[in-house]
Amino acid sequence: MKQHIAIDGPAGAGKSTVARGVAKKLGYLYLDTGALYRALTLHFLRKGLDPGIPNLENVLSEVNISLESSGDGTKVVLNGEDVTVLIRSPEVDRMVSRVAESKGVRDFLRGIQRTLALSKPSVVEGRDIGTVILPEADLKIFLTAKPEVRAYRRWLELRARGNTVDYKRVLKNILERDMIDSSRQHAPLKKADDAVLIDTSFLTIEEVIHKIYTLAVGEGNGRCGD
Repeated sequence: MKQHIAIDGPAGAGKSTVARGVAKKLGYLYLDTGALYRALTLHFLRKGLDPGIPNLENVLSEVNISLESSGDGTKVVLNGEDVTVLIRSPEVDRMVSRVAESKGVRDFLRGIQRTLALSKPSVVEGRDIGTVILPEADLKIFLTAKPEVRAYRRWLELRARGNTVDYKRVLKNILERDMIDSSRQHAPLKKADDAVLIDTSFLTIEEVIHKIYTLAVGEGNGRCGD
């Protein structure tokens, strides 16, 4: 049985939903590292600050981000406030990759992520889990999907939350985030050499969860698209 599972991939590939489902099926801790970056991005937006400011350490010293279990899943808490819904706004979507580019930000969150992930058997998802945050994970997955499919999923998600956003604008944002995430200097988005590649474009959530579950418990190879 694999104890620590790292799931990486671009925006809209289904990481959060899949990781949450796998964790539930295995009875493991679910850790959405992207939520930590989003919470920090929300903090920057509220303060009207740019992640490239010279006194970044002073800003980060004022931030306390935690993940708490609740009846509805995992709650994201920023300085004592539940921001679980607020961090999924279009404004945060547009800025989060710029915040994640910052080495100071990544260094600040890396220790938090590792401590949480290694505290117990876990399923951890993000963009640099298998390569930087948890390179010792005994199962690494890289989820991807066609940009148009990922944009459509995000568009539906935003509509469900009451945000009326044009699909073409969402697709543009997805493509921009892909470019920023994959080309950034610090911890760029990339598939770990020993990760299993799964293209979710034409798979249901249940099918993807089942593939990863079988890999975790050692039932067959569960490979798809590698």
